[in-house]
Amino acid sequence: MAANYEDRDTLFNFVVKEGNGVKGLIDSGMSCVPQPFVQPLSERIATPNGQTCEAVQPIDLSQIDGPCHTEVAKQIVEAAETLGFFQVVNHGVSVELLELLKMSAHEFFEQPPENKAVYLKEVSPSKLVKYGTSFVPEKEKAIEWKDYVSMLYTNDDEALQHWPLQCREVALDFLKSSMAMVKRIVEVLMEDVGVILEEERMNSLVGTKMVNMNYYPTCPSPELTIGVGRHSDMGMLTVLLQDGIGGLYVKPDNGDWAEIPPLNGALVINVGDTLQILSNGKYKSAEHRVRTTNIGSRVSVPIFTAPTPSEKIGPLPEVVERDGVARYKEVLFQDYMNNFFSQPHDGKKSLDFARAD
Repeated sequence: MAANYEDRDTLFNFVVKEGNGVKGLIDSGMSCVPQPFVQPLSERIATPNGQTCEAVQPIDLSQIDGPCHTEVAKQIVEAAETLGFFQVVNHGVSVELLELLKMSAHEFFEQPPENKAVYLKEVSPSKLVKYGTSFVPEKEKAIEWKDYVSMLYTNDDEALQHWPLQCREVALDFLKSSMAMVKRIVEVLMEDVGVILEEERMNSLVGTKMVNMNYYPTCPSPELTIGVGRHSDMGMLTVLLQDGIGGLYVKPDNGDWAEIPPLNGALVINVGDTLQILSNGKYKSAEHRVRTTNIGSRVSVPIFTAPTPSEKIGPLPEVVERDGVARYKEVLFQDYMNNFFSQPHDGKKSLDFARAD
């Protein structure tokens, strides 16, 4: 008898606990979206209507230390103050590497389910690698249409020893070739609020580094479900590689959802909660989400940079002096991170944990 995937327990066991993932559902011949994936009407993403946002115009980072520095820095600051998202080109990561990343992501997820399931949280041979589906599937009203593998960075040797064979070298190259760009962008944003970060503090603020590979299988009814729900990222900056399919949507504080279309060779940068807290709200961690598609399986590869768990985060003194008020309290980043990962995606509610009383 065929399994009843409309039953949440049966589906949950197959997709989440056994590690078959959403891809396993599709590979089993599933031709409709099972009820546990169907989102409430308020969370669904309408059929793409062509609306795009200003982040479509990329910032040329090759000019950041040349005669055009002032103009490039202004573009970065304005994007971080308004949308919280921007795209960059000439960023120091080769186009060839970006193509290899997309290929290796497909290679990992197209393995048999049992090869991926060895990295499930409960059984993974390394604390550095976690494979799964959705964000907090145990607590979500509707499961997200996404499988992922998460690779935490400690050092090169451990990454090359423990990260999955299909993607370890290319993911490590992506991380290492992106960090100079991340630090330079953080420097520009800090300089605009009158703060010069010492090397030790900079390294602490981006000391937690993680590469994820996300896989969004072809969806028979994209209008019913979502790839990732509304959320902001918890860290400093996120660097994202999109493939050519697209589906990333961003919502400004006072605006409508708009898509950030993929640009060949570009990377997407977005502000995280930590940077919003440090800047006392000057820089915005944008609410964003991902739609599903029926035109093909989509991959994306984000790098998340965040403080070390023992770092305390709060509005920088120079910014509080300028603003006259601290809009956030100082919190231990470990506590902020624990709260973030204990709740389903729900817009920017994660920031409430650090709001000043």
